[in-house]
Amino acid sequence: MGRNKALLPVGDRTLVEVVAARVRQACGEAPILVTGSAEPYARTGLRCVPDVLPPGHPLVGVYSGLLHVSGLAFVCACDMPYLNPALIRHMASLADGVDVVIPRLGGEYEPLHAVYTPACLGAIERCIARGDRTSGLLASVRARVVEEEVVRRFDPALRSFVNVNTPEEYALLLERCAAGEPP
Repeated sequence: MGRNKALLPVGDRTLVEVVAARVRQACGEAPILVTGSAEPYARTGLRCVPDVLPPGHPLVGVYSGLLHVSGLAFVCACDMPYLNPALIRHMASLADGVDVVIPRLGGEYEPLHAVYTPACLGAIERCIARGDRTSGLLASVRARVVEEEVVRRFDPALRSFVNVNTPEEYALLLERCAAGEPP
């Protein structure tokens, strides 16, 4: 993207604020933002916590965030403006007796749209140390997989999983907002 996409303007908010509002709507709590530096996010009012491990593995942020919660944690990326609160609540409702509730779309797991508990911390740490993919983590924890057909009951177009990674995707987001479609 060439710049910090979390701080891209979307109307009168930033992209990360749009995502945080969706998470708050789903979970009823203020989200935690895991970041390498809290300073750029000072005006957002979000609670920022630092990464505690070196970057380079997708689960580093998950691990760092889980250190600051005592129960369930919905984890997502900062660039997912179309999160579906009903889907998130449904996934949380499936967490009893498991450590992770994770969607699988097209045969691929979605670790940055999942519900975790702190019981995963040791397994995540080992997974990161080994350089395993997320599937390595899932073999080490009690996981409940939410298959695509269930996800589609809440989000038929799977928009919850759309990331804003390119200037073209950002332009499309702004175009949809201008047309009155809420992010």
